[in-house]
Amino acid sequence: MVVAVNERIVRPALPRCLFALLLLVTAEAVAADVILHAFNWRYADVATAAPEIAARGYRAVLVAPPLRSEGNEWWARYQPQDYRVIDHPLGDTQDFLAMTAALSAAGVDTHADLLLNHMANEAWRRPDLDYPGRRVLDLYAADPLRHERLRLFGDLSSNLYSAADFNAPFCISDYNDPAQVQSGRLCGGPGDPGLPDLSDNRHVIAAQRTYVRALRAAGVSGFRVDAAKHMGYKHLLAVLSPDVIDEAFIYGEVITGGGAGHPEYTAFLAPYLERTGHAAYDFPLHASLRRAFGFGGLMGELVGMEARGQALASERAVTFTLTHDMPNNAGFRGQLLDPVDETLAYAFVLGRAGGRPLLYSDHNESGDGRWVDAWRRADLTAMIGFRAAVDGTDMAVLAHGLCHLVFRRGGLGLVAINKCGYAETVTISLPKSPLQWGVPYRALLGGDDLTITGRTLTLNLPPRSARMWRIEP
Repeated sequence: MVVAVNERIVRPALPRCLFALLLLVTAEAVAADVILHAFNWRYADVATAAPEIAARGYRAVLVAPPLRSEGNEWWARYQPQDYRVIDHPLGDTQDFLAMTAALSAAGVDTHADLLLNHMANEAWRRPDLDYPGRRVLDLYAADPLRHERLRLFGDLSSNLYSAADFNAPFCISDYNDPAQVQSGRLCGGPGDPGLPDLSDNRHVIAAQRTYVRALRAAGVSGFRVDAAKHMGYKHLLAVLSPDVIDEAFIYGEVITGGGAGHPEYTAFLAPYLERTGHAAYDFPLHASLRRAFGFGGLMGELVGMEARGQALASERAVTFTLTHDMPNNAGFRGQLLDPVDETLAYAFVLGRAGGRPLLYSDHNESGDGRWVDAWRRADLTAMIGFRAAVDGTDMAVLAHGLCHLVFRRGGLGLVAINKCGYAETVTISLPKSPLQWGVPYRALLGGDDLTITGRTLTLNLPPRSARMWRIEP
């Protein structure tokens, strides 16, 4: 099947950048690697915000799954009916193409949330496993011109999948059993038949390969693989083969409660990394953050994590302080950090070397109000600017204790974090340090500028605070 993103779709011109936004752009921001998770944003809103997204230093945006789905709830985007068109309350194929064009013109990559494991749970509506089903096919037929404009690939007069394309129906009961997790259904509770789980037969794989190629042709350069732990490696590797992804950045959502030594890490994340070569969400690092910032935790927990298997190798890691599941799904809310600790954790994640940070920003789907327009926060923008300014430098921890962690980035930058509710004074010895004497280091995040004048450096760290300094260019 030949991928044919409909050529009649016209990509509108990029909205003009506001001069005020351009003032935010600095030469070093080009090197940043931060991904904005535009959770549940309309595609048109992402397109409009593209100049500001770039100006604030983001280099990629993770957007809602590009497929057909129904329902206004955020979770409805994860109930795919059809891959062959993009059509849901957040936008359609034309909106998607306009968005990728706007982001590309601003120098920002588009990452798509990719659902390959299951189709929508429509047992409440119909008994069959035909997708998208007769009702949706009739909608296509009722407005053929519109749906031809929205078509990514395939023949919209017939179903994409039938019952023969799904695994036997059973709900996962043991989430530590890879065989169940990779072939069973994700179910919501008693009486819920769950999300129909796709098999890895030739027809399923061929359609998904064509879908991914179509998204690549539409301007997507990265893919988050939703529920990656629920798919067999044969299936994943057949769909996301090098000839299909064409150097796109792939990162899997493989949820684990910890790093090396944790049963979920052993059963799922370690094999995923070994067999796929993809990057992954760094759940081991997040578990380390929870331990370090938890009551009685030591900030030294964040030192040497990779060597101890408590963080992923830098080149394979997508790092974060929260994922969209944590505020929006009751079963994950225990993994949320305290609001202040979350900010301090961002200072660590964005200040450290390695990984590709993912920053979450929503429209208050959870009701907490904490992450509305988080992407525009001045402190997070400053942290992203610091990361860009010190890009490519090494990281060395200079001091750590129960409350504090201080590290440098080459000779260009310095980060200090104090998690406790009282001030700390930390004196650091700097023998043979690449940090420069007599040169002002500008405070990017709170506090005053500093200048190193001797072989020791004393830092006064206010309670519950993070500080970042970078050398003046």
